[in-house]
Amino acid sequence: MPPTYDANTVPAISVSQLTHSFKTHQALNQVSFAVMPQTLHGFVGPNGAGKTTTLKAICTLLKPNYGEVQVFGHSVRSEAVAVRERIGFMPDHFSMYRQMTVFEYLDFFAAAYGLNLGQRDQVINDVLTLTDMDGRRNDLISGLSRGMQQRVSLARVLVHDPDLLLLDEPASGLDPRARIELMEILRELRRMGKTIFISSHILSELAELCDSVTIIDRGQVKFSGPMDALLNTDEAHPRFTLRLAQPPENAVELLQGIDGIVAAQVPEYSAAGEFDLEIDPEKDSNTILMSIIGLGIPIISFNRHRKQLNQAFMDLTTRGVRT
Repeated sequence: MPPTYDANTVPAISVSQLTHSFKTHQALNQVSFAVMPQTLHGFVGPNGAGKTTTLKAICTLLKPNYGEVQVFGHSVRSEAVAVRERIGFMPDHFSMYRQMTVFEYLDFFAAAYGLNLGQRDQVINDVLTLTDMDGRRNDLISGLSRGMQQRVSLARVLVHDPDLLLLDEPASGLDPRARIELMEILRELRRMGKTIFISSHILSELAELCDSVTIIDRGQVKFSGPMDALLNTDEAHPRFTLRLAQPPENAVELLQGIDGIVAAQVPEYSAAGEFDLEIDPEKDSNTILMSIIGLGIPIISFNRHRKQLNQAFMDLTTRGVRT
């Protein structure tokens, strides 16, 4: 659950009217969005949509033609050093010193960040524990699987304890088990108070992982906001799925008699005890749930129908060949 904010909260990332072109190709066109602190924010778009260009601008690796980007209130144009102190960037294609051991690799970067010898040992132990790589500290990087190398790369961006992690396709090329383990590490980092901005093509995992999302297509933002706002259906009557344990034969009639339930039916090919409800949008779903509980029938689940992120993505993005 993301934290609550007031009007004075400074966004972790604030992008305003970001515009950039490469020769005759306009990569970004007035891109604007914000990412709040201590959240996990997905960044989604087709190939060529402008995701990597945006990430490079946030990381101070690209000076945009127009627009402003701030990280925790610091401008990437005029306060680049302050920005770099608070971010950790993991690119989609990373080069690693494969002749080094895991410990030597992390020690090299910790030294580059100015940590003394004592600090480096403690920090490396901590990030290896966090990424579940304790037993691999003396292994050569060249002998690690891609999933293990991804963990080492993530450990590298953590050595200076950044507040914001910028991850470009971190699960690319990983097998399903490695992806699941990586996502759990990211959840733990969020619980520790990190803000995580993640670009990915694996939409099903982002839907479960992220608090909020920005969808970009052809250099323009198509949606930016809470994941729930994107996935909740926009039907005239919100629909909920209700599962009851041992419902009576007249369950449909009982449900339709509840104030706020417009219609109730047993859906085709439904699981036992499952009902499809249409709710008056003016009524509070929690109040309706309390009325259902008042029927005295044990409830297994009560969930609003949601789009799949894949469907929402296709609805918002343009079809056709991209260059």
